[in-house]
Amino acid sequence: MLGRCAPGSPGPRSAVRALPTSAGALRQRLRQCAERIPEAEAVLDLLEKCPEHQKKGSFPVIVFEGLDATGKTTVTQAVKDNLNGILLRSPPACISQWRTVFDDERTPIKRAFYAAGNYILASEIAKASTQAPVIIDRYWHSTAAYAIATETSGEVQDLPPAQDEVYQWPEDLLKPDLVLLLTVDPEERVRRLQHRGLEKTKEEAELEANSLFRQRVEESYRRMVNPACQEVDASPSKEEVLKTVLQLIKKHCAF
Repeated sequence: MLGRCAPGSPGPRSAVRALPTSAGALRQRLRQCAERIPEAEAVLDLLEKCPEHQKKGSFPVIVFEGLDATGKTTVTQAVKDNLNGILLRSPPACISQWRTVFDDERTPIKRAFYAAGNYILASEIAKASTQAPVIIDRYWHSTAAYAIATETSGEVQDLPPAQDEVYQWPEDLLKPDLVLLLTVDPEERVRRLQHRGLEKTKEEAELEANSLFRQRVEESYRRMVNPACQEVDASPSKEEVLKTVLQLIKKHCAF
């Protein structure tokens, strides 16, 4: 059983294998590990309660992506307040207490957990978007970007080619109307992290220590398609960034 959960050697095909491309694929992966990991069974139970092919309501769904300390928390809260919207996060609260369990697992199991979080979150998005604009702090692109960067060794040019299937949005996952990728230069991001003084995740520590890993994550974000990320420089003041973001929302989303 565990052999089927093990990652392959780093490279484009192992990046694809590490990333479940549908709800059915991630259910199968979680079932393979459920006897050993009771929390996987709990995630499966939540998944089974989610209707397939979620459809969003009439209000726009806007996702914010980016590395830690690029300002997602501040911006998403400000946009939520400005639009009288509903703020959601991935992974959703109903499974976030199990992050530490899955973060210590092998890559395919870990990615299945985060992928499952997106499908569970889609149910919340579908309901919320019938009531108000929905603002989301991370969604599928984060799951994919970190999986691709982790499963690819070396430099940016060693990533799967730009048109590879691994950058495609899953066909059975509810799509947002707009995805905004917040970026800041590496030195500013590290300064913000130090100012926050929060305990780092394993991946955050890797981002700080390994510039090549950080570059692979950022480039993976940029290669995502259908929908692609609209990049936003989050280095200016909070007020300036909010102004830019609201202009993009007005341009791309109909109210």
